[in-house]
Amino acid sequence: MRTSTLFGYGATLCSTASAITLDTTSDNVLARRNCTDGNPTASIKSAASTVAYGMMKYYTGNDTGGTPGNLPDPYYWWEAGGMFGTMIEYWYYTGDTTYNDIVEQAMISQIGTDDDYMPTNQTKTEGNDDQGFWGMAAMTAAETNFQTPAAGQPGWLALAQAVFNNYIGRWDTSTCGGGLRWQIYTFNNGYDYKNSIANGCLFNIGARLARYTGNATYADWAEKTWTWMEEIGLMSDTYAVYDGTSDTTNCTSLDHIQFSYNQGVYLFGAAMMYNYTNGSSTWQARVEGLLNSSSVYFKNSVMYEQACEDVTTTAAGAIGTCDTDQLSFKAYFSRWLAGTTKLAPFTRTSILALLTTSAAAAAEQCDGGTDGVTCGEHWTEGSTWDGTYGVGQQMSALSVIQSLLIDSAPELYTNATGGTSVGDASAGTGSTSADGTVSAPTSTADRAGAGILTAIVLCGVVGGIGFMVVGV
Repeated sequence: MRTSTLFGYGATLCSTASAITLDTTSDNVLARRNCTDGNPTASIKSAASTVAYGMMKYYTGNDTGGTPGNLPDPYYWWEAGGMFGTMIEYWYYTGDTTYNDIVEQAMISQIGTDDDYMPTNQTKTEGNDDQGFWGMAAMTAAETNFQTPAAGQPGWLALAQAVFNNYIGRWDTSTCGGGLRWQIYTFNNGYDYKNSIANGCLFNIGARLARYTGNATYADWAEKTWTWMEEIGLMSDTYAVYDGTSDTTNCTSLDHIQFSYNQGVYLFGAAMMYNYTNGSSTWQARVEGLLNSSSVYFKNSVMYEQACEDVTTTAAGAIGTCDTDQLSFKAYFSRWLAGTTKLAPFTRTSILALLTTSAAAAAEQCDGGTDGVTCGEHWTEGSTWDGTYGVGQQMSALSVIQSLLIDSAPELYTNATGGTSVGDASAGTGSTSADGTVSAPTSTADRAGAGILTAIVLCGVVGGIGFMVVGV
């Protein structure tokens, strides 16, 4: 049984039978099965290990005939990037290296021929946000000093820089005064939509690169993106982040639906800018505003996806309207909330209280399936498994549970504080632009090679390459 606590920082995770349950009334300890000698760190790690194992069982990239880095249907390519970013953080929080080689292989296998997370097998559907989740995972690898890729492969920092450079090459001033489109290629549905998550990926990566490298150009782009969001109205006066707008109306009307990952991607980026600017009052106000506006994603201090998760109870369990993508949004929101406490310590008390109550509730939903520890979606529904399962549910539970280790986790590295990832400021400058063409490389030879590659890619798209994966 879960009981609320006034401050909510500590919690006990003990089990009955094979379930993962959370009791916030006892001893400020998280544990699974048998409480681990009253050691909160060991107990949280044990719980995270169980949930991580359940999530990685969905990954087929290591199976015979599988594609490293890809998840099977119905999971889209971008969610795999989010999952591997979560697993980098699993290692960062727990020190468990069990999955590191698998994660490295997956992260490198999807970089594409230009080392910028633009693999040709995703050309039919890859959007700016899809690319961004892989770029943010690479940035996490750089910030945590995740194991270095094998010789001959680009560094994590260089991969994040490549994605950033792709993005600024696609900044589109032909409509709406700027902004990134949702889609990269003109032939993909949603090309006329300029949305918060695509621009949030640019903002987030730019802010993180500014902090990591100390290069003000990245910070300038983060500020530029923020300003555009405010001017268009996707960032409201109260720091609510709305989903997107169409350039067919020159962005004069907005889709006001709100998702937690939109709020989180800007919150973590703003916290990075606060840290980069040594505590700027402007960025402090923005962090505070985004955090205060995040209240819409909590019900009785438990995280939930308010746009789609309100439930109806049926004989089969609790159901909502969240689709496969949306089932994973709480994972990223949890990650970015926790990271914000490192970068903007004035947020720590309020964020940790919310993460603790949410982790307790998430663990109560991890009592389903044939193994008795499969995680459900609806954390607000109490201790009876809601009957749902999948990568998104496991990833969300893992993210929020392991986030309780944030205080003991190392500070995020920069070039100046021991970061070891190899960068390349010019990475990605010869990759695809907004209209699906190739921007001019630096040399004649590169230009010719890029033109041939584009012809091959576009011919394949027109012909309908059978192995391409449907994406977001």
